[in-house]
Amino acid sequence: MRAEIKFCGLTRAEDARTAAMCGARYAGVVFAAGARTVTAPAARAVLDGAGGAVRRAGVFAVADPDVIVAAVREAALDIVQLHGDPSAADVRRVRAGTGAEVWAVVHVSGEPPAGRIAELDGEADAIVLETRVAGRLGGTGIVFDWSAAARGRLPVRSRLVVAGGLDPVNVSLAIAALAPHIVDVSSGVERAPGIKDADLMRAFADAVRAAGSE
Repeated sequence: MRAEIKFCGLTRAEDARTAAMCGARYAGVVFAAGARTVTAPAARAVLDGAGGAVRRAGVFAVADPDVIVAAVREAALDIVQLHGDPSAADVRRVRAGTGAEVWAVVHVSGEPPAGRIAELDGEADAIVLETRVAGRLGGTGIVFDWSAAARGRLPVRSRLVVAGGLDPVNVSLAIAALAPHIVDVSSGVERAPGIKDADLMRAFADAVRAAGSE
């Protein structure tokens, strides 16, 4: 199974176009506070650059349905990605309010927390394993221990997304260790926060395709 690609932390329509040209299945923007934060109107303009074949994801720090519903409508999001350690109840509430897919992030430092994954598995459409860094939700460029994660209990009903420090050099190792459905990259294909490098994006996509053919 070849992993699908999500380019996240997009802030420019031209980078979203490059994501589509690279064969990405998903393009993501960040509403959570940080170096890559965009407003809902800006998110719409950025994601429109990817065209209609790419699914549109928005990253949120909190599961406030009113805030998320407004952003989903204005930016025409297909996916809500909850980064603030969401509960299964949060997932259900956001899905009911938006009608969108909901991806739930589980932050990992060593072996993934089995209880958190068991709670979310089957509730979230996808579970995103992201590196735990104090005071940061993501976009750190830091990897977690994929070998330790592979020994933990991984999702069996929800799709598995691997994020956290991926780049064109190491993504094949993450795929070999965890066999994710989706790989999610942000800082690993940037020349500055929120500013993607087209050559790195193409290299990342090539590495994912090569890993899928092995």
